[in-house]
Amino acid sequence: MNTFKSFLAVVLCIAIPFTIFAGENGYKVTYDGGSLPDIKSGIGLHMYMDQDKVRFVKDGKEIANVPASAITEISYGQDVHRRVGSAIAIGVVSFGLGALMAFSKSKKHFVGLTWVDGDKKGGLAMQCDKNEYRGILAGLEGVSGKKAIDSDAMTVKN
Repeated sequence: MNTFKSFLAVVLCIAIPFTIFAGENGYKVTYDGGSLPDIKSGIGLHMYMDQDKVRFVKDGKEIANVPASAITEISYGQDVHRRVGSAIAIGVVSFGLGALMAFSKSKKHFVGLTWVDGDKKGGLAMQCDKNEYRGILAGLEGVSGKKAIDSDAMTVKN
């Protein structure tokens, strides 16, 4: 009986961490705009990549399901802006820190996705965490078979 308890304890110690990681296999993204109905810009979503589809979930409810074969384009771009607001706030307390902060930059990482599923066309832009955008791009490329386009490297001539 004692060996059974030891065996059960070992099995549970191995199984519980796997179930925790298996339950959270998606990415947290911020919807920046696109064709998702009734979703406003700035809303947080979870994106899940399965073998044959990409799903977007808000508050446990699936709001979009994009078949991998329907994905037509994956794009990536950054929005770089000065941290002026932060610099002003810090500058009130300490002028030296505020001046240094005004010259620092922060980057926002955006991933765009477009699709055509029969007669349904759609697309969206999402802001991704700086530590996750590479994984999101690699996952979308793997699921769809499409190569991501770096929109910052593209130059448009008029």
